[in-house]
Amino acid sequence: MKVIVVVAVVALVHGSYATLLIKGPTQPVLEGESITLECLYSDSELNISQVHFEVYSKYMQGWRSVWERSWCSYMMQIERTAESLVLSISHAGRYYEGPYRCVSDAENVTAPDSISQPLDFKVHYMGELSLSREGYTSYLGVPQELKVRLGDDVVVKCSVSSSEEPSYFWNKDGDDWILPSSTLTLRKVTAMDAGQYTCMAEHPSVESLRKSRTISVTVLPEDAPWYESSNGRLVLMTSAGAVSLLVFILSMSVFLCRRAKQSKTSKGPIDDRSQKKPIYKNSVESLPSTCGDKQPLV
Repeated sequence: MKVIVVVAVVALVHGSYATLLIKGPTQPVLEGESITLECLYSDSELNISQVHFEVYSKYMQGWRSVWERSWCSYMMQIERTAESLVLSISHAGRYYEGPYRCVSDAENVTAPDSISQPLDFKVHYMGELSLSREGYTSYLGVPQELKVRLGDDVVVKCSVSSSEEPSYFWNKDGDDWILPSSTLTLRKVTAMDAGQYTCMAEHPSVESLRKSRTISVTVLPEDAPWYESSNGRLVLMTSAGAVSLLVFILSMSVFLCRRAKQSKTSKGPIDDRSQKKPIYKNSVESLPSTCGDKQPLV
């Protein structure tokens, strides 16, 4: 009986305080969709004017006001009504992930009623596919048509920026095989290896998030010049760039050396004989004067 009375008293005391709530998406959000968060009290008669939104910063390791995110605040809009505070995000991105919470600055409201429970949601995204070749920097990329010599090796890796690690697949047009890997490897290519190859990336949680990219592999004949292949063209472009840079450096060095020599030869000893020449008051160099003195001024 005493236990029942204690529980009833605790429930009555707890029910006399209003709880600050936050409402928002409970499911993962796709990048580009709109998000609406709302702060409100369980008791609608309480003043919402001293409530603001906070978001947890993973980089700062702490809670911050949403307006301190200067790089994304232009996508946010806050509207205050008599009963709630609404935060609208017009275009959800990976930087808008939570958790979020509502915080009251009112003096008559104390913790834990001054802070709502955090609301966390995830933004799913997938960028554009990029292809890179083994042994080359990823910044060079892979051309739309990859020309290789007969007997060469082809190793192309497919990658994409995504909220979760995607699944990768390679397939060749006209064939029924599928390679469940992010890397396409063709050893000692023959004429049969020529064709269209497509890399596909699928998001593990969102079926609609998928990207693909197709490249064409052309196998050159044995008597083809080395510079007709993609590797040969890359070597030529790299060599041309290196030679151009070297010529530019040499030209600037010669120009600076010649300019330094000219500046040295143009500067001779200072001729200060003109400073030792006496100036008389009635001479052309002197200023008008009423005195008839013929003595030099210096």
